[in-house]
Amino acid sequence: MYRGCFRQAASDRLASKGLNEIKRNDIKGFISGLVARGLTRSTVRNALSILRGIFNHAIEEGLFESNPAANLGRFTWTAKTSEVKGVALTPEEVEKFLSTAKRVSPEYYPIFLLAARAGMRRGELVALQFGDIEFGQDESDENRFLLVQHNFVRREHTTTKSKRSRRVDMSHQLRSVLIKMRDTRMNAAMKEGKTDISKELVFASPDGKILDPDNFYHRHFVPVLLKSGIRKIRLHDLRHTFGSLLIQSGASIVNVKQQMGHSSIQVTVDTYGHLVPGADVSFVDRLAEKPGKKRAAKQQNATPAQPALDAGSETAAYVVEFDWLRGLDLNQRPLGYESDNLSIFSKLESADGTPDR
Repeated sequence: MYRGCFRQAASDRLASKGLNEIKRNDIKGFISGLVARGLTRSTVRNALSILRGIFNHAIEEGLFESNPAANLGRFTWTAKTSEVKGVALTPEEVEKFLSTAKRVSPEYYPIFLLAARAGMRRGELVALQFGDIEFGQDESDENRFLLVQHNFVRREHTTTKSKRSRRVDMSHQLRSVLIKMRDTRMNAAMKEGKTDISKELVFASPDGKILDPDNFYHRHFVPVLLKSGIRKIRLHDLRHTFGSLLIQSGASIVNVKQQMGHSSIQVTVDTYGHLVPGADVSFVDRLAEKPGKKRAAKQQNATPAQPALDAGSETAAYVVEFDWLRGLDLNQRPLGYESDNLSIFSKLESADGTPDR
């Protein structure tokens, strides 16, 4: 039962042995061998994960009492990391890609728009539920956002990568598209006698199940990309584009960290720090000014960060129970929260900066 899987993950040194003959030092040597071959850390960790899973299953069957492959992740740290860098599209390229998506794959245009305007990971895109969307009272209501709290990775429903939910502001353009989807789905549900669609997936497959991210990539994303004529990118690069364009539109690095759901501000700085506008020499000149000297206030690009919402909070639970026929304001913005964040999203909606309402 284990031999086929074992041979896929193990070297000849391990594959020639029976499971009961493999010791912890053997697996350490196996890891060292993979690292010496120049394999990336993710590849080495995947191989170790397969071995660990095999032994865990054997333990469940009563064949072993302990797992010799457990807690060996630290030995993979010396492996080289992947040097794949994200690509950020220009506003013109984004518009070209989205217009092509609307023409070539209109049924999936909303998910492409969501990827480009909300920066969600692909597993978060396919796991989004209608109960995760706050549309606000009407188009003028600035309390409109997406509560990102679900993920779909390796064919399993799970939490976000950071293990915490996050709130992503929703532009006028994105709200308009998603609210049409909600109304259409709600009307269809009411004809079937249903009154609640909050737990339903926003983007379901034709058979009503969750979209497979890999199938979506090959069957829909790649054709749209090729016909758009823009440079080759990954689906994940639409997320990178979102973060990059936010920075270039004047968002603070802290706000971008909140919108992207990064685990730390360091991740955001490492990824997007080079896009932050350079320092103004006037700042150092001010150090020599005499106390009390008045000067005109300079407009700041930074926008205030939003408070992170922990998964399982009362607010998160309440959003799922949203009554779609009323449009209640479920998550009020904190006192002092400014509307500048949403104006930044409006800038992203067209190449000339005109909001697409």
